[in-house]
Amino acid sequence: MPYAIQIVPSALEELKTIEVFQRRRIVQVIDDQLTQQPTAVTRNRKPLPDLRPGFECEPPIWELRIGGYRVFYDVAADSQTVYIRAVREKPPHAQTEDIV
Repeated sequence: MPYAIQIVPSALEELKTIEVFQRRRIVQVIDDQLTQQPTAVTRNRKPLPDLRPGFECEPPIWELRIGGYRVFYDVAADSQTVYIRAVREKPPHAQTEDIV
């Protein structure tokens, strides 16, 4: 059964600030990557167990890399829901901790 995707209001506001072309790409990758096995580690997806973000989340927080953007999410396995908590641009040479 596929996971439901829920974008929290603060992440939705962040998405709205991204240009339309990139936003569509981000949403498509979220749909492709996170509806099936969102907690499987891949080349572009990893858990960040030691990260303490400045936004509300249920540990562990996960990072999905989409080009120069990072999508931070957590998963409620019991309800099979993925909560998108933040969508941030990551400048070259910046650390993940710098953008969270």
